[in-house]
Amino acid sequence: MTGAVSILGGHQTDFARNWARQGLEFSDLTAEVVRGTLQDAGLEPSDVDVIHVGNAFGQLFTGQGQLGGMPATVLPELWGVPASRHEAACASGGIAALAAMADLESGRYDCALVLGLELERTVPGDLAARHLGAAAWIGHEGQDATFMWPYMFSALADEYDRRYGLDDAHLRAIAELNFANARVNPLAQTRGWALTEASFAADDQANPLVEGRLRRHDCSQITDGGAGVVLVSERFLERRPEFGGRARILGWGHRTVGLPLEAKLARGRDEPYVLPHVRQAALDAFARAGVAGVDGVDGIETHDCFSMSEYMAIDHLGITGPGESWKAVENGELERGGRIPVNPSGGLIGVGHPVGATGVRMLVDASRQVTGRAGDTQVEGARRFATLNIGGSTTTTVSFVVGTD
Repeated sequence: MTGAVSILGGHQTDFARNWARQGLEFSDLTAEVVRGTLQDAGLEPSDVDVIHVGNAFGQLFTGQGQLGGMPATVLPELWGVPASRHEAACASGGIAALAAMADLESGRYDCALVLGLELERTVPGDLAARHLGAAAWIGHEGQDATFMWPYMFSALADEYDRRYGLDDAHLRAIAELNFANARVNPLAQTRGWALTEASFAADDQANPLVEGRLRRHDCSQITDGGAGVVLVSERFLERRPEFGGRARILGWGHRTVGLPLEAKLARGRDEPYVLPHVRQAALDAFARAGVAGVDGVDGIETHDCFSMSEYMAIDHLGITGPGESWKAVENGELERGGRIPVNPSGGLIGVGHPVGATGVRMLVDASRQVTGRAGDTQVEGARRFATLNIGGSTTTTVSFVVGTD
């Protein structure tokens, strides 16, 4: 990488909140995230050179577009600061962070405010699911689905089953672990949920089928929320040495492919990995960070929009060989004290999934892990953390490695 990018601080809203029910809107969400992020970073609005906003579905859920202008709307001190909005479905936040890094690495700016913002609980659940389906290839795939994304990731599970064999109990075990991790996260949407053993079984009452082979608790939530980070260049730290010793983005990977899932699966049919572009994005991040694969990191925040997406991430990140993700599930390797803790925060299933905010939230959690600020979700001794953020059926994949060295 050309010049280190550091994370000075970050903020996440409480993902259990229903902002519309409280009579609040995008401006209120933006104001809380901006102020919380700057406060955690120890900066004033006047320190910000550029703003990047990740948001996927603003117009569909609220009618509000032009969200690059919202920070200056709610905080007049940001009036005149260049800002833009980025959309890549569930990877919108990751793309916003990459754009901010490019600004810093090019020398154009030295201090970037990166926001991920999404309000989704403004409409009934079935309409929310239809809005989220806009990230598929509309009119060309999923026409028979009631719920587009459970349908798509059930199809991915079917492909794994065809190639390697797949026991759905391993998917349910992934979900159970993420819900358990979320119980100690004070910002998790599901921290107070009452779940039983039947919630993670093939129980058609406690855990009914949603689409295909995926059940209710295999699925992440419809969520309101936001997250923010401040990214700065080496030049900034030279001028402001009091901000030294913070987390840094050590490496990144970014791959984009076509929209349809079937085309992705067809491309990978003669490859060791089902989705080679996802594998390559992770390898790019590891290589740029100078680490020897997944064993060079101490934990991972990955995109479990469904238990199947985490199952896919386990082998694509290299925790196991291709098709062997079940081994890491059975061996306890993914638990907070295991070989490679995955989603100690609770992930999307447990924490919540405000789509445009997810990639930024992962950076917040990764930076807190490596600076010892993760509270009850802390992985002991963590110095490097990886993230994997995907949009759609992995159309957009963004991966980071965050560390303190």
